[in-house]
Amino acid sequence: MESLVKDNPILLPLNSDRTIYDGFITVQERDFRLRIVLPPDHELKRAKLHCSWQLKHLLHGYEPIVKQRLQQSADLVTFLLELKTVLEVGLKSRPECSSIPPPQYYSQLISEMETLGWNKLLFIDTEFRTLRLKAQDSSGREHILTIKLKSKHPAEGPECSADLPLPLAITWTPQTTLEQLHNQFLLVRHMRRIAIGNNVSIKVEVDPRHSKMLPECCLLGAEHVVTPLRNKLNSNMHLWNPDSSVLRNLRDVLEIEFPSPATHEKSDFSTECGICYSYRLQAAIPDQVCNDPRCGQPFHQACLYEWLRALPSSRQSFSTVFGECPYCSKPITVRMSAPSS
Repeated sequence: MESLVKDNPILLPLNSDRTIYDGFITVQERDFRLRIVLPPDHELKRAKLHCSWQLKHLLHGYEPIVKQRLQQSADLVTFLLELKTVLEVGLKSRPECSSIPPPQYYSQLISEMETLGWNKLLFIDTEFRTLRLKAQDSSGREHILTIKLKSKHPAEGPECSADLPLPLAITWTPQTTLEQLHNQFLLVRHMRRIAIGNNVSIKVEVDPRHSKMLPECCLLGAEHVVTPLRNKLNSNMHLWNPDSSVLRNLRDVLEIEFPSPATHEKSDFSTECGICYSYRLQAAIPDQVCNDPRCGQPFHQACLYEWLRALPSSRQSFSTVFGECPYCSKPITVRMSAPSS
């Protein structure tokens, strides 16, 4: 067993029979906790391995290979060499396992969670990298903020996402704490798009700091439909009642009745881009609409711009392209800065 001790100096026998080994094996300058329990006859086929959670995570998917090596290896020294080979392969295929944060990472994370409040923590993974936090907006609705920590400092360069219709834009510095990230999320402007009719809708952005005030509104649709509504919105702002809901206020200001979801199919209101067939293109929504009342198909500005530029029949003047609607062939215009080459 001299070779075993020489190759694995921190994996030591715990009894005189040398049937129980406990300690660490080293792979690529990383130490992994391991305990090996052998039967009295030292038969490897019936040996049991007890791994730390880091080692279990790294060996996930390689269990059949490890079991095969355990049954076929001539002795414990040979098996440990085979195990290290498997671990090296695992480390190369899973870069996220290549480094373990220092103890300060965990103490900092725990300290910040204590400041934020443990009652806001819904989930944390076994690697202490992914957190899901509970957040309540000014209307009492609960949201989930997901934070994926990517480096040694808990708030350095995290990926943040939430159950919101818009991408979550969070600003951070290496000194930003979890509490500050949580507070930033609470101040995110909430956007909703409400259908008014076929291919006509209103985009509403509510500032959570002033949730009862008049929100930013953008009417989307054909001009012959949108223009009268826009005029009402501008002239009836004085009717906005802070004590009423946003939907009721919009109904009173625009002097319309919003369609009931119970009486309309989802397909009655087209919100997807007629070119890429998706609603969201990065942060953009389909805000370009064919003005023909029989069509009214919405498009993303970028999609329509690129589509019209590719047509030989289209005409371009500076950043404005004049062409035909991809659906009804009626005249349509889109203005957008040309992409840099």
